[in-house]
Amino acid sequence: MTTDWIAEYRRMTQRRRFEELSRTPARQVASPPPLSEAEIRETEAELGITFPDQYREYLLLQSAGGAVNRLCRSAAGWGWHGDSSTNYDLLTTDFPHPDSYGAYEDELDAREPLKQDFPDHGAYRAAWEQWDAEYGVFQERKTSGAVFIQENGCGFSTLLVVTGPHRGSLWFDGRATCDLILPLNLGGQPVSFMDWLARDSMSLVGW
Repeated sequence: MTTDWIAEYRRMTQRRRFEELSRTPARQVASPPPLSEAEIRETEAELGITFPDQYREYLLLQSAGGAVNRLCRSAAGWGWHGDSSTNYDLLTTDFPHPDSYGAYEDELDAREPLKQDFPDHGAYRAAWEQWDAEYGVFQERKTSGAVFIQENGCGFSTLLVVTGPHRGSLWFDGRATCDLILPLNLGGQPVSFMDWLARDSMSLVGW
């Protein structure tokens, strides 16, 4: 059966952005207070995940925001203020290591419809729109099981993995320029959340 990629992309991105959470709050809080244990458990139950230990400790003992996107409750539910990219429906799906999808990405690139291969513009446009939607679904799935924990400007972001074998690790989303999602390393080892807070993300990228 042929997949309707346009419909799949629309379905997948419905909960990528929480309207209320992506808006700038009326009252800015530079370093909002920590959350309670009850609030964190409520958030985890609602999102269907368990926060990595160090991030959970940060929420409990230091702040619900500060250097990272603020975790708070709105009419839309629990989520991260200022984050317009996390796909909430994919948070419970394991984060995929980039090595796992390289072959599919190459194959998808090779399948991009070319205008000269189609008898008329309408057929070409329809084929290209399906391909483009499939590519959009693929890009969305690249960040399954991860939260866009910090915006780094110019289209760059830092990801905190919350689901799967790489849970607790941090990654740099550099797709705006290099089309890569890269692990953050410190001394050749995955950086911890607390170590990351004390350093510049770009200095930790594992190129």
